[in-house]
Amino acid sequence: MNVQTATEAFSLRRRRAGGGTPALTWWGFRNETDRLTDVLLGSPAHLRHLATSSLSRRHLRENPCNIQVAQAQHAELVAAYEHFGVKVHLHEPSPELPMQVYARDSSVMTPYGAIITAMAQWWRRGENYAAIRTYERLGIPIYDMVTAGTFEGGDFNVIEEGCVLIGCGGARTQEEGARQVAAWFEAEGWEVRLAFIDEYYVHIDLMVVPIAPKLTAVCLACTEPALVDWLKGKGHEIIDVPFQDTMALGCNFMSLGADRVIAPASSQALIGQLRARGFEVAAIDMSEISKTGGGIHCMAQALRRAP
Repeated sequence: MNVQTATEAFSLRRRRAGGGTPALTWWGFRNETDRLTDVLLGSPAHLRHLATSSLSRRHLRENPCNIQVAQAQHAELVAAYEHFGVKVHLHEPSPELPMQVYARDSSVMTPYGAIITAMAQWWRRGENYAAIRTYERLGIPIYDMVTAGTFEGGDFNVIEEGCVLIGCGGARTQEEGARQVAAWFEAEGWEVRLAFIDEYYVHIDLMVVPIAPKLTAVCLACTEPALVDWLKGKGHEIIDVPFQDTMALGCNFMSLGADRVIAPASSQALIGQLRARGFEVAAIDMSEISKTGGGIHCMAQALRRAP
């Protein structure tokens, strides 16, 4: 166990009923835009192209993923994190878990510990159990486990400190699971907004991802206007990501904090706007691996961010 986590005893349920759960002293974060120090990724060693969404199904039918190229692209992604000084932690790869590369789906990191989600697709449910083992190995306690319905990590979007946007498309995250997680965070004193999205879009992080404090990337063409108004009402400036880019996972990037971003190379409109604002952007070719149904944000779980 990392000596810096020795004060945090591993637990399968750290959440206090009714709220008041203390924040972790080392792991966790206040928001998704502070400086990223530690990230959890999944290995693509056993990656297979499965029909996990409309997007992956279309690619599987028309132009399947070249697994070797996808694995090389993931290696470039790992190198980008390391270039920026982010410590990369990996799930232990398993041949029974071909989609484990999407590390955001099976768990959610919070200021209070990790949430173990409830995957919708039967062939991915083993990822939840593997995630528990990972957190035990790292010495990160479990906040709680979703039990009321399916819930996946791409639908948990910390917009700013004390405020979470939870997506609910029905196919991957059911309303019952979304409301269970929402109730936990409302009890902790958080503002929670549920976003009911079409299941075609899979998760809320396809279309809404924070970039920096009060700056958020949004696909205006497919995001509910009331949600956009809610963000603007909180003082967020919006960078619009075109619909075509969004459908190619161009809004699915990772903020590293301190005006640094890892983004898919194909998302030229977003990259151009970020660089014009002075952001340092690592543009990574994700064209092959993303055929399997996810992007850069889907592949990463922030474990620790430093203010």
